[in-house]
Amino acid sequence: MNAVLEAVRAGRVGETALLVTKLTDAERRALLPGLQALRKELRAAPWEARSERSYPALQVAGAMCHSGAAAAATWIAGADMRWRQAPADMLLKVLADRDTGWQADVARRLAARPVSADVPFLLMAGLVRRSGCEVPVTDAYVVGWVRHIGHTWGRVPLVDRLRAEPDLAPLVDGLFELSDLGEVRWLFGEGPGSWQSALAELTGAGVLERKAVVDACVARLLRGGGPTDHRVFLPLLGLLALTREEVRERVADWTALARDAASPVAGHAQSVLAALALDGGLTPRQLAEASEGLLFRAEKKLVRAQLVLLGKVLARDATTAAELLPAVARAFGHEDTQMQERALKLVERHAARLDGEPAVRSEVAVAAEQLSPALRVRAAAVLGIAPEAEPEAYEELLPPPPEPFRLTPAPDSAVELAEEVSALLAADGDGDVAAFERALDGLARHAHRDQDALREALEPVVATRWWRQPEWHGRRDAEEHFAHTRRGLLGPAGGLELILATLYGAVSTATLLAGLQHGPADHECARHGFSRVLDVRLRELAYRIRTDPQPLLLAAPSWSTGLLEPGELVDRLGTCRRLGARVGEADFAQALLRVRREDRTAALAAAGRASGLGTPEGERLARWLSAGEPAMPGSGLRTSGPRILIESGEVRELQTDFPEAFRRLGRPFTASDAVRYCYHWGQENHRHWLATLPELRELVAVRLVHDVSEAALDDERGGAAALPLLAESGGVAGESTHLCLAYGLGARHPEDRLAAVDALLVLAGRGQLDTERLGADLGRLVRLGAVKPLRLAESARTAAATGANATIWEMLRHTLPVLLADLATGGTAGAPGAARGLGELLSIAADCAERSGARGELPHLSGTAARPGSARLVVQARRLRDALGVAAAA
Repeated sequence: MNAVLEAVRAGRVGETALLVTKLTDAERRALLPGLQALRKELRAAPWEARSERSYPALQVAGAMCHSGAAAAATWIAGADMRWRQAPADMLLKVLADRDTGWQADVARRLAARPVSADVPFLLMAGLVRRSGCEVPVTDAYVVGWVRHIGHTWGRVPLVDRLRAEPDLAPLVDGLFELSDLGEVRWLFGEGPGSWQSALAELTGAGVLERKAVVDACVARLLRGGGPTDHRVFLPLLGLLALTREEVRERVADWTALARDAASPVAGHAQSVLAALALDGGLTPRQLAEASEGLLFRAEKKLVRAQLVLLGKVLARDATTAAELLPAVARAFGHEDTQMQERALKLVERHAARLDGEPAVRSEVAVAAEQLSPALRVRAAAVLGIAPEAEPEAYEELLPPPPEPFRLTPAPDSAVELAEEVSALLAADGDGDVAAFERALDGLARHAHRDQDALREALEPVVATRWWRQPEWHGRRDAEEHFAHTRRGLLGPAGGLELILATLYGAVSTATLLAGLQHGPADHECARHGFSRVLDVRLRELAYRIRTDPQPLLLAAPSWSTGLLEPGELVDRLGTCRRLGARVGEADFAQALLRVRREDRTAALAAAGRASGLGTPEGERLARWLSAGEPAMPGSGLRTSGPRILIESGEVRELQTDFPEAFRRLGRPFTASDAVRYCYHWGQENHRHWLATLPELRELVAVRLVHDVSEAALDDERGGAAALPLLAESGGVAGESTHLCLAYGLGARHPEDRLAAVDALLVLAGRGQLDTERLGADLGRLVRLGAVKPLRLAESARTAAATGANATIWEMLRHTLPVLLADLATGGTAGAPGAARGLGELLSIAADCAERSGARGELPHLSGTAARPGSARLVVQARRLRDALGVAAAA
């Protein structure tokens, strides 16, 4: 058996198979522990050619030695075997002596594996063919089959390759049942020679049953799948060329597709229903049901086409009005007022046919309440509804801004603390700041109280950490790693690792001291200052745990925003004095930056208590609290390509009596600092930035501007995620905060735009939103091409839908003149794309103006409204002009 293991280790597949063949069943079972030990050794070995070449032979040996089908299938499909598998024909050859039932069981188990297991199709198919079992129609088997057929290049056309497949019908059924075509989508292609054309040809020739294929295709479109799956199944449905009878018997399916399917599929279903409606194949009730779903869709093209169809049917048959006009009225609730107006025109044209139908007229009248104010007046006239009473003065009801919450103290139980640390490690340190700071404070307290008990509680948490494994610790790789980390910045996850490794002796005191004294090299970039502050705090805590445990962390925040109550900080300093504990320099500096000074009464009262402590830290805190809020530095806008960035001056208060790492936060900040390349991109930890300076929001925002701009200009995902926290933070919401918000409203990804909308509503709810400044920033960014009008329109519409109509109008009132002026002079906003987006912005502005009762002139609006034609831009300009109560130009 040693010879077998030597052959496996050397990667000699043929020799391995020959040697195992000569073994008895008992000898094969006895060989398994040696194979498993070798497998474990190979898993731990570095990924190199020497170890890699052993895997094919190891796979063959294990497959031959396992007597159970489940164990053999698990061995063959192991994740570590995936990249260097034995040839399928070799595996089939060595398993040929097993009975057919065993082989069928293995085939089914391999086919049940996920697609990502990458089990060779030839192996599964060979076992199926040899055992004579029913073909397993699983995702893995079907995807493997599609790949096999698609990769069988040569002169044989695809249709002939499929025709020769003995299990074609069940495999095609499985193709329609795949959860996602993403794995093989690229193999399908388009046009002659594609899978779609081959399946349609085989269906036409009777090789595949037509009804089964049509039903499966329609069912798959109804079920949906991956985002691009319809590009395979919709063309196939078209190539099948359904007959009139096949179309008519599936009216319910077309209706469901038109209502819920992806836009291209819904468009196809709509065209099918339109053809049926125009040649009498649909009853008015069926057409109304289909229309009700379609008219709720966001795609204006589909809504417009359905209204045109309804108009044709109503014009041809007056008796359908009672059935169809309530369906038309569903479009009264569409977000686009042009769609509302189209629907209203249709109702106006045919309303007289409802004279004998009071119930239907009442139903349409109720739906008319969803129309915009100007259209409701027209609807009231045509439907005979009493005009609305003079509306009351508009009062905006904004969503209440979130209130900061008090943080609970660090866990008094070491076991509970260990659970919280485990959760933070599982999230890779990416939990909320409050949980992270609470864990740091807990580690400091328990390390001071009883380190043995703390280590015992943390043992299950650290047992699987890499630096606790013997192969690392024995070679001192852990020590080398932590020595190397002093040259780079510690993030939250790295800091937790360092603190835990310190508790368990995996890093030396000398390394901890070197990291604290020297740390990473300074770097002139927007991110380094905040990252360096967090880094030095984490290193100081680790070093103190080893050398001089401190009873608590002074900087542990009192509130979710990072604020620290001044009275609590005085109490903590008093505890340190009573216990004779030395105050950590970085810990105290962070506490000063977090302590709340806006409440002058509480700050001055705490200053008196702090001075009475009789310690240097107490005197320093007293001076800090008595000084009041620091004066904000001057700032100025700078343009860098399509970006607008902000520069700020020095904050002198942060330049004295603070450690060097903290002084960076108060130094002047230039546009070149913002765009400078830095090695720790992707480690921004913006939430920790805000908790570092919870009352100096503008100092954070000026360094956030470039990162948020990437969400709009470079399509980065997540760049605006911190904006709600920025809005909830303290201090002045000035130029930098509003510029960050402007970039976020134009972000590429919906989740970033939604974060920006949340931030806008928070600032508005707190009375801190400067709509004039924000609107002007947006106008400049759109003009430069940094913000796309359509993205801004989506954000504005989302915010307005919460009830913030006056706020959004006031914002757009300062954005639109910039763009309308460019349009009038043929500037950048005059490009077709910008003009199209401008029409959307005008539509939202008109909505908000109508609902909030805004009045007055808007510069350059009259010129746009006076243009000839019915383009959306012009129509919405006229609507906004009318809403503002401005007379049309003669």
